[in-house]
Amino acid sequence: MSEIPTPTPDDAFEMLLAGNHRFVASSPEHPNQDAARRAETAPAQNPFAVLFGCSDSRLAAEIIFDQGIGDLFVVRNAGHVASAEALGSIEYGVTVLDCPLVVVLGHDSCGAIAAARTAVDGGRVPAGFVRDIVERVAPSVLAARAAGSEQPEEILTEHVRHTVDLLLERSRALADRVAAGRLAVVGLSYRLADGTAQLVGSHGLSRTDRAR
Repeated sequence: MSEIPTPTPDDAFEMLLAGNHRFVASSPEHPNQDAARRAETAPAQNPFAVLFGCSDSRLAAEIIFDQGIGDLFVVRNAGHVASAEALGSIEYGVTVLDCPLVVVLGHDSCGAIAAARTAVDGGRVPAGFVRDIVERVAPSVLAARAAGSEQPEEILTEHVRHTVDLLLERSRALADRVAAGRLAVVGLSYRLADGTAQLVGSHGLSRTDRAR
């Protein structure tokens, strides 16, 4: 298998957005989903992006971005909570697999955010390990409200941006690569009804004017 050049962070982001545009337009190409691709990637993987998203069943990454086998290194948990395990997985995608792009993907009607809002308002806090997720999402709810943002979409934007910033604050490996121009870490907000993914925050992109 011939070595594939690593795309720049901007090129990787544009590849991802182009796939989302195809999905929204109901004209997906379903790339890299055949037996030939399966055989090509069996010896090694070479994804062009790490996607860190919510576990919501409606956020199937390869579908909504029209990608295939070996294209995305996907890390997911409820509320895209930046746990140690999630950070370790993201760092693996960046430092070992050399992905030039990390995407934090949030979405509207997020159950984790709704539960955190309820808890902040003095309502019932979930039991078990779900409580841990709610407690990690709650600071984003409080920060949004402190800034005067009460609408669900505003809280979502704050939570995605907070997660992006948290990844760079906690991971020296990610921060160093962004500073060196080898990595971009971006936040996207996904709309369930129409399938669009909108940029809400970024570090390391040089062509944000095209990120629409």
